[in-house]
Amino acid sequence: MGLKVVEEFLNACSGCELSILNMGETWVDVLKELEFVHMPLLIDNKYFGQTGEGTQIEIPEADIAIVSGSVRNEEQKQVLEEIRKKCKILIALGTCATNGGIPALANMWSKEEILNSIYVNPPKDVPAWLDRVYALDEIVKVDIYVPGCPPHAKNIADAITALIKGETWSLPERSVCDSCPLKREKKASSGTVKRSLENLEFDPEKPLDEMRCIMEQGFLCLGPVTKAGCRGDSDAPRCIRARIGCRGCFGPIRKGAKPMVEMMTAWSSIGLNAQAVPDRRALLNRFIGAHNNLRPLPKR
Repeated sequence: MGLKVVEEFLNACSGCELSILNMGETWVDVLKELEFVHMPLLIDNKYFGQTGEGTQIEIPEADIAIVSGSVRNEEQKQVLEEIRKKCKILIALGTCATNGGIPALANMWSKEEILNSIYVNPPKDVPAWLDRVYALDEIVKVDIYVPGCPPHAKNIADAITALIKGETWSLPERSVCDSCPLKREKKASSGTVKRSLENLEFDPEKPLDEMRCIMEQGFLCLGPVTKAGCRGDSDAPRCIRARIGCRGCFGPIRKGAKPMVEMMTAWSSIGLNAQAVPDRRALLNRFIGAHNNLRPLPKR
């Protein structure tokens, strides 16, 4: 009998589940060790019994829970709490689950401001919104964090394989810059932060290690403050391979870090004018709006 697994997605786009499928041939070795007992995307499990006869949310007991998505409403909160009660190990899958992700950009406004800007009469027959968007570990204890938008299939496979062997797993506290092959001169080519509509300077026929650091060219790149791990077995981080700056989707290098403050310091250290970056609060917290990194500003 394999390890029993619960897989659930909350406030999410299902991109994390596509990353699970992208594990490819690894599944051949892993699946024989697992038994999925709850996976709404593939298995028709009802929360209140198969005929709706139940009065409490029902989640099967399992060894491992893999949960993607942030927590936006009361129903998602109750589902997550029930999963935590029924499962021994909880994996937060994807940056929505680990740090709020894109949905947590909503934390810049109150829920009343958002609902009133969309609806003349806000709907009442749907689960009530929480006051803001939460990461999983703000609601329950999380055992393993697999960040990314989407997470890398290799990291998912490594985490699950470790659990099958009875081991723990985590990404090292290293930055994207630590795994980036671009050339650095430790000074910016100009003092201005450029818009992404302008072109980077590089020769597409030459390898990445002959291209200059994107931030030193004056473009937004969150590599200095973002946890490494998106490159998998390849030679460079995913965005860098596409010759664009890191967007920060793997979140802070360590828990409790303040990427916005650290990024302003990184820009200043090479001579870039950080004050010229438009909408800094949203850009620097694009994937990490939970944990009170983003909240409504006081009324002026």
